[in-house]
Amino acid sequence: MGLAVQALTGLVSDMQVISSITAMERQSKGWAARGEKVGLVPTMGALHEGHLALIRRARRECRRVVVSIYVNPTQFGPKEDFSRYPRSRRQDLALCRQAGADVVFAPGNLYLPDHSTFVEEEQVSLGRDGASRPGHFRGVVTVVLKLFNLVRPTRAYFGQKDAQQVDVIRRMVRDLNVPVKLVIVPIVRDRDGVALSSRNRYLSPEERTVAVEFARRLQAAARRKGDPVAWLRRELKRLPGARLDYVELTGDRLCAAVFVGKTRLIDNERVK
Repeated sequence: MGLAVQALTGLVSDMQVISSITAMERQSKGWAARGEKVGLVPTMGALHEGHLALIRRARRECRRVVVSIYVNPTQFGPKEDFSRYPRSRRQDLALCRQAGADVVFAPGNLYLPDHSTFVEEEQVSLGRDGASRPGHFRGVVTVVLKLFNLVRPTRAYFGQKDAQQVDVIRRMVRDLNVPVKLVIVPIVRDRDGVALSSRNRYLSPEERTVAVEFARRLQAAARRKGDPVAWLRRELKRLPGARLDYVELTGDRLCAAVFVGKTRLIDNERVK
């Protein structure tokens, strides 16, 4: 790599940090020309052990590993937390390096000032988070497709915690014939059972206790015979400190979301 490109991308140890779209395209074209298997882990930063599980899996399976860090404005609603979404660049870069990333793609902006093209999935995105966050999945699918086009991954890694996101991206890849294999990694939970999320850092100690009980009741519902949706809905409505958003059974996944204080938590569990 020439000095000009090094200056453009920046270096953290032996890991490249690329902020330029042009530089990312140039790098991915080089890998493709050499037939190298590329793994992409799309993130919005504020990395935790759940993200690291994705990066490590990609490291085991691919010659090159790219982690994208981009807080995507188009997937946030007007009353959502885009401005306060946690950003921890220095720590994120250190974690990516430790987990084995070759490149961190951290663009300043992926959208031109007059950007007017979006991708919208119209079936799988209905209900659940799609009902609670209108326009959210339009932003998700658009930015993921942009990342696929720029990085050209052989495999892309997503966490099962975002169950509907996984379903929507699967449908987009199928319907638009995107040449990428999706790898879905199981939910990573903290010691107290709470599904890891960047938004967990918003929780006060008292709210964390509510989050623990949310996870426990969801997992208990998934093990119950009968109607897990009705049982879990009743249990979450009775949970002090939580405000129910939804409970839905989609395929074999029992999915739920609650507000704990100002923080919205989602989780899901396979019905036994």
